[in-house]
Amino acid sequence: MRKTPPRHAEVEIEVRYAETDQMGVVHHANWIVWLELARTRLCLDAGFHYSEIEKQGLLLLVTGVQIAYRGAARYGESVVVSCWVKEVGSRAVTFEYHVRRGETLLATAETHHIWVDAASRRPARFPAALKAPFENYLPTNRLD
Repeated sequence: MRKTPPRHAEVEIEVRYAETDQMGVVHHANWIVWLELARTRLCLDAGFHYSEIEKQGLLLLVTGVQIAYRGAARYGESVVVSCWVKEVGSRAVTFEYHVRRGETLLATAETHHIWVDAASRRPARFPAALKAPFENYLPTNRLD
């Protein structure tokens, strides 16, 4: 099992009733919302509120999401979503996530993104002012 790298952002989420299905389990689509909460926290921890990035005329377009569910989360429980940067490219960034309830790993995930110019909707280079802070969240060595 992979452990969370030392440099990451975390959000604690109390599972709301509205996030569950008829079986009382969090519906799979809501996990993606949780990933976004952790990713925007990482942006904030890196020194940039996501709305500030958008004001610079940039959007971080999601190009892919992969989630491996290992356990269920239920109404009233609390989960912690951890997020870190897996890879930084010239125009793209990949984030990795763990979702845990206590010590129990409930899901692992990865999201792929590309920087886009808000006006033209065309791919843009990773802004230098943002690249270094994001690179601080790259693991220095993988713990497998």
